[in-house]
Amino acid sequence: MCKRSLVAIALAVAITLSSPATVAQQQFVTIGTGGVTGVYYVVGGAICRLLNKERAKYGVRCSVEQTAASIYNINTITAGELDFGIAQSDVEYEAVNGLAAFKESGPHGDLRAVFSVFPEALTVVARKELTIRKFEDFRGKRFNVGNPGSGTRPTVNMLMAGLGMKTSDFAQATELRPDEHGAALCGNKIDGFAYVVGSPAVNIQDSTTSCGARLVPVTGPAVDKLIKDYPYYTYATIPAGTYPGNPDAVRTFGVVASILTSAKVPDRVVYALVAAVFDNLDEFKRLHPLFAHLDPKSMIRNGMTAPLHPGAIKYYKEKGWL
Repeated sequence: MCKRSLVAIALAVAITLSSPATVAQQQFVTIGTGGVTGVYYVVGGAICRLLNKERAKYGVRCSVEQTAASIYNINTITAGELDFGIAQSDVEYEAVNGLAAFKESGPHGDLRAVFSVFPEALTVVARKELTIRKFEDFRGKRFNVGNPGSGTRPTVNMLMAGLGMKTSDFAQATELRPDEHGAALCGNKIDGFAYVVGSPAVNIQDSTTSCGARLVPVTGPAVDKLIKDYPYYTYATIPAGTYPGNPDAVRTFGVVASILTSAKVPDRVVYALVAAVFDNLDEFKRLHPLFAHLDPKSMIRNGMTAPLHPGAIKYYKEKGWL
């Protein structure tokens, strides 16, 4: 083969490998979620489904990773081990400001918001055999406070502090994961559990269906004070009949679930994820009952305390939302 032909082939290969489309096709991102029975996992799967559907356009492929949820996701994003993750608004606030679980590591300055997804209510569940009318009735009972690294745990801690309670007030304070607490409740290993989650959630559905578990309202002066003092908390209501055997609406409080990323993730990758979701929002809303009433202008404002990522800002400005 002549020298000129070899040069031409080398040039063609170099152009192909350096073209934006080829480089883009090599981009692979992972979204950290939560337990496989929780809504975070559903959200991650829905986002990846839409992003993968648009992979020919944006050259970004997406996968979902089961994780220990909010705190884990944020720490792993800022460590560069996850590209995106889902976290509660309270945990996001603490990470941005270096509080609570992030006090030792300090503020996570590279954390960036993408959009919020849905409200998450602190859902407290009790065995049907017990007379539990409020959270304080779990004193002397076996209660699951949430696994370390989850977003449920700090919310439960805040509620307990407001009520003047400690884990020693329980006969046993367990730290089961969301995919474990339902079976433990129905197996009479615990008397109740708390879970910050959007409703309907599969593992609460399972508990209410399998062993008649009852939802417990979380209201009162301690809750009112939490909402007044911490802007990331809000009142929440689990609609009547959401779960079998629970015909009445249940009042509680909660946070907002947000999609987060790092400032180090390229703008075009974040733009691709945002565009894949919002350009196909009607399809996204059909993927879970929680998504049915999502409004784009609320999704880019509610519950986010980290700065918006520039890739997200670019899309929102193009739409005239910012």
